[in-house]
Amino acid sequence: MGKKVLTVSTSADALGGDATGLWLEELAAPYLILKSKGYDVTIASIKGGKIPLDPTSMKSENIVGHAQTFLDSKEAMALLENSVPIAGLKADDYDAIFIPGGHGVAVDGPTDLTLRTLISDFAAKGKIVSAVCHGPVAFSGPEVNGKPLVAGKRVTCFSDSEENTVGKSHLVPFLPEARLRELGGLYEKGDDWTSHVVVDGKLITGQNPQSSEKIGEAIAEALAA
Repeated sequence: MGKKVLTVSTSADALGGDATGLWLEELAAPYLILKSKGYDVTIASIKGGKIPLDPTSMKSENIVGHAQTFLDSKEAMALLENSVPIAGLKADDYDAIFIPGGHGVAVDGPTDLTLRTLISDFAAKGKIVSAVCHGPVAFSGPEVNGKPLVAGKRVTCFSDSEENTVGKSHLVPFLPEARLRELGGLYEKGDDWTSHVVVDGKLITGQNPQSSEKIGEAIAEALAA
């Protein structure tokens, strides 16, 4: 039986009055890479149903490569219209969980108790836990053996400097980089807007949208190990 990956997107469509949601490339690249290698990928979201897309991620300059391929696929895009709700999903049924970013996940990722429990279960069972860009904000609640998931682990995420550049530092509930550091994460940063992925055992994180392809490859490598 082939290995299975659970991708969990935000269901939030607004951040401080600004339209937001999932950053398409951050789901599209890992999804297509993992599918191409024969892995079964489930696209879920916190509430299920239609996944909101961040309008900025849909601008022409951001619809490149895997994002364009995904957008051109009616079958793939239909998965975003009818995503699986995470309620009732179990870590036992999957080999990895992946949280893509977009500012939407900054709204519901840190506070949803179902997602928190799900991530904790994946980690406790020694399964792959991964996220890119703003996705690691969902790691601010999960614990393993009474300690934060990221404590003592090498991690990355959307940097404070990148958040300041996009001008949304005042809108997010907390800065992702700062929060991971507060939780004891050993934060590592690449140059802004360049691909940077950190692998620490079964914990895999990517810094920004430019890391989408590399994190997909890293997840695939971990699944194959």
